[in-house]
Amino acid sequence: MAGSDPRPFNVLGKPLRRVDALGKVTGDTRFADDFAMPGMLYLKLSRSTVPHARIAAIDVSRALAVDGVRAVLTGKDFPVPFGILPVSQDEHALCLDKVRFVGDPVAAVVATEELIAEEAAALIGVTYEPLTTIASPEEALRVPEPRIHDYGDGGNVHKAVAFDFGDVPAALASAHLVVEDWFFYQGNTHLALEQHAALAYLGTDERLTIVSSTQTPHYVHRAAAKVLGVPASRIRVIAPPQGGGFGGKTDPFNHEIVAAKAAMITGRPVKIALTREEVFYCHRGRHPVLMHMRTGVDRAGHIVGHSIETLLDGGAYGSYGVASTFYTGALETVTYRIDRYRFRGCRTFTNKPPCGPKRGHGTPQPRFGLEVHIDKICEKLGLDPAQWRIDNALAEGSLTANWLKVRTIGLVPCVEAVVAASGWKERFRKLGRGRGLGIAASSYLCGAGLPIYWNEMPHSGVQLLLDRSGSVTAFCGAAEVGQGSDNVLAALVAEVLGIDILDVKVVTGDTALGPVDLGSYSSRVTLMMGNAAVEAAQRARDRLADAAGLGIPLERIAFGGSRVFDASDPEKGISFAEAVQRAEAKGGTVGTIGSYRPPKAPGHYKGAGVGPSPSYSYSAAVIEVAVEESTGIVRVEKVWIAHDIGRAINPVLVRGQVEGSVYMALGEALMEEQAFRRLPPRLSGALVHQTPSMLEYKSLATLDMPAVETILIENPEPNGPFGAKEVGQGPLLPVPPALANAVYDAVRVRVDEVPITPEKVLAALRSSSARFGPSKFPAVSWPEALIVPPPWEGGDGNAINEPKRRERPERRRAEVAKP
Repeated sequence: MAGSDPRPFNVLGKPLRRVDALGKVTGDTRFADDFAMPGMLYLKLSRSTVPHARIAAIDVSRALAVDGVRAVLTGKDFPVPFGILPVSQDEHALCLDKVRFVGDPVAAVVATEELIAEEAAALIGVTYEPLTTIASPEEALRVPEPRIHDYGDGGNVHKAVAFDFGDVPAALASAHLVVEDWFFYQGNTHLALEQHAALAYLGTDERLTIVSSTQTPHYVHRAAAKVLGVPASRIRVIAPPQGGGFGGKTDPFNHEIVAAKAAMITGRPVKIALTREEVFYCHRGRHPVLMHMRTGVDRAGHIVGHSIETLLDGGAYGSYGVASTFYTGALETVTYRIDRYRFRGCRTFTNKPPCGPKRGHGTPQPRFGLEVHIDKICEKLGLDPAQWRIDNALAEGSLTANWLKVRTIGLVPCVEAVVAASGWKERFRKLGRGRGLGIAASSYLCGAGLPIYWNEMPHSGVQLLLDRSGSVTAFCGAAEVGQGSDNVLAALVAEVLGIDILDVKVVTGDTALGPVDLGSYSSRVTLMMGNAAVEAAQRARDRLADAAGLGIPLERIAFGGSRVFDASDPEKGISFAEAVQRAEAKGGTVGTIGSYRPPKAPGHYKGAGVGPSPSYSYSAAVIEVAVEESTGIVRVEKVWIAHDIGRAINPVLVRGQVEGSVYMALGEALMEEQAFRRLPPRLSGALVHQTPSMLEYKSLATLDMPAVETILIENPEPNGPFGAKEVGQGPLLPVPPALANAVYDAVRVRVDEVPITPEKVLAALRSSSARFGPSKFPAVSWPEALIVPPPWEGGDGNAINEPKRRERPERRRAEVAKP
């Protein structure tokens, strides 16, 4: 494996300029809204003004009469439903018979000018028959009828799951200390700089092309073929570089499909660019989650049993919701040793914009709860919360209670690094009233272990074409969403072949030109696309070595400095370009392929498909705050954060990703929330978005951002390309709980929900309990629990295809494996 290569690297680990940097800073890079074509028409959507109603009639006559309107579409033009998950095909490109939230699209206008389309869309008349509005998960549990959807686990419950990994009630009964807590994590949105946009057209070859700001071109391709009834071979989806996604562009969206249909009907290119308000309606952001936790520990503080219940507000559609539900529990076990684990999760439908995956996808919410929960346990036992995390870190090579295989773990070095950098041991609990330090740690996956549509095919593929000039073109379906995946692809190919990174041209995000990559989500691209790239490059390297004609054994042939040479006599060699020419003369055009599939997951019970990953990354953060007791204002003074990167392909880009995560996390922790309110009955009583613009939706500004000290922990992961792990999402997770813990250190009150606003701090300061947050969890009709013995226990339980029994690993607490 390339990760064990003892030779010095030519490209990896060096702070080189991104391959797409010049294009972006000069404005040469074209984003989706920059695309235009001759004869282009413009599309606008007419959206619902009520949150829940049957559509009695739609009158489009006034819109059709507007000069310049070329077509008007309604739900009857889109009878086939779609969705990202096979179990949640519940969306129509335009609402067919019912609207489910304010902003749901009901009709579309295609016109010669954008303003004409907008004016005509406003003339469409819709007659609604109002239905009861479901405004919260608690209301969804209480009100089973009318159902927002006719599928799910009954009433307005989308998905309810229950798992027991060992006997948690017995473990809690015998525990030295049991701590019970309730937490709430408010929903928020992605706020990507670039709004959604799409352009669709029919080419001279009659192929339908969709250019869209999507993170998942492969799945847009799949949805478009299904809804439009067009053979997949006749559709091309192009995902240009994006101005941020963060999960908000991972669903197939109605505007993409409507634009494609309009292009088919009119025979002309059709473009739509959503307004910022419409992006808020698209949403797919963070689920609001209510949590209930109970944890038992022994006298030393080691967890003997842990239970978590989660209640998710899913909004109006399924999106990734089934996976999101599982994720609110699946990764609880991969950070610290938890011997017995109980998980209950429930997602409800409500009449709000649909929630989906936002940076961390279902894991920041329970991580916030768990890390604050641990702080409280340490407080009761008189333990240092930093040392507790070191002593209880999971050991490398562990198989968790819920059958997740964890390989390399950089958790302890991360905690030790932020403890040392922040002066934790000298300063914790010693800064005086109004100032405090808080710590938290976390883990995240490096790509999901299974594809969305289960199959045996690769999750990512890369093709290389080697040119006689010495340049290499790398083709892949991965989407560049600002995270630097194009740079990763070029760097890995350049490293293996020993050439300059600027001699590698990348062609990505195009379903017609590159092999399938499943998309930029779940922090999967670096590891999965990276492994495919390394395999393709190694095959090219082998072919060049064979054709080089240096008259030496193959094991002595080296690549570097754009040359192919004798490792024992570097002067003996040829240029890389000449090596390509010799290989082409010997065997024809030089092209190779590489692909990647994750290793098989050890868990085989129903539900085990959410959580497995080829590897897990780890992060730890210490935050220093100043809290004004008179106003409740929390000011973040500094953040120390360490991230287990495995190996940094480009340390500058890695730091940028870490600091971007810190920025987003601080916004969530301090102020961001997707809030709703009911209008007065005289104004329809509708449930409306309270913050559908950047004027009302509060996010961190430049001056709000504190100093951030980023520490990279390199401990190469055998499953990663040259040992690399993810960095796109994991560093976000420890920040909100570290902030909450710092507030407690500063003023000795607990705010057990985010955002931690001044009002909540003041309420906690005035409360007799010195706390602000939820104090109960509603009654949920949980399904019968699936009982799965942990790997170290026997018993049949209710496991499906129960994995082979394994011996319980020796407990390793104070001393864990270190790199």
